[in-house]
Amino acid sequence: MTTAPSRRAFLRGRFQETAPLRPFGAIAEFQFSENCTGCGDCVRACPEAIIVQERAGLPVLDLNAGGCTFCGECITACETGALTEGASWTWKADATQACLSRNAVQCRTCQDHCDERAIRFQLLPGGRAEPKFDADLCTGCGACSAPCPVGAIKLTQFNPPKEAQSC
Repeated sequence: MTTAPSRRAFLRGRFQETAPLRPFGAIAEFQFSENCTGCGDCVRACPEAIIVQERAGLPVLDLNAGGCTFCGECITACETGALTEGASWTWKADATQACLSRNAVQCRTCQDHCDERAIRFQLLPGGRAEPKFDADLCTGCGACSAPCPVGAIKLTQFNPPKEAQSC
């Protein structure tokens, strides 16, 4: 998850609130929390069983159980419009400092579980290897997160730079 503050969190004085990892197809967070009733239909519809309800009753992804296949069953089950086809998915995988390879322990588990081949390792002096995530190839499915033995893989919101428009 990312620690970029949302506008709502900022106005409430929570400057480092983490953005919740909503299910695939979730609309913008401020609209999502207003539209979602917490009915749990998306939770029951998920064939991967990775959607759970947070304390407030709204759905979030629990990638400890596996990755998202982007099947769309949660979108089909949502009758409130909180999950819709075509909503942008801006989550990408990244490794924290707890990554074993960053700490000179041989591990390539995340790379082995990435079907998109978005994870590579750059060898460094001292027996370390730096994980490199290709944002263009990463789908943000989270399949690399669950098998990580130390839980070092997290999804963060990725906002690609916007191209400057000519006047």
